[in-house]
Amino acid sequence: MRIFFLVAGLVALGLGIVGAVLPIMPTVPFLLLAALCFARSNPAWERKLLDHPTWGPQLRDWRERRAISRPAKLAALTAMAAGAIFTGATLGAPWVYLSIAILLIAGSWIATRNE
Repeated sequence: MRIFFLVAGLVALGLGIVGAVLPIMPTVPFLLLAALCFARSNPAWERKLLDHPTWGPQLRDWRERRAISRPAKLAALTAMAAGAIFTGATLGAPWVYLSIAILLIAGSWIATRNE
């Protein structure tokens, strides 16, 4: 089971790294998943994620208080809105409706989290 969590953590970490570069893909949710998996497979790697100067505070805020900082909320909502606009400009209907639905559902959830 430990190897499963290690592989899942590495995959989640890889997706988080991709998300740090691509504006339409999230970063922190994948890093949260990676930290969860590493807690069960490699606690030293979990500690590295939690101590990371950029991502660590967001991961600790979520873990301790289920909170998302205001700047992180703004960045997430802005990226999702940009993704919806990009989808509308490049793919059009019906794909833009899917993008808008994701923005409304996920954006509402993000906006209502503690700060």
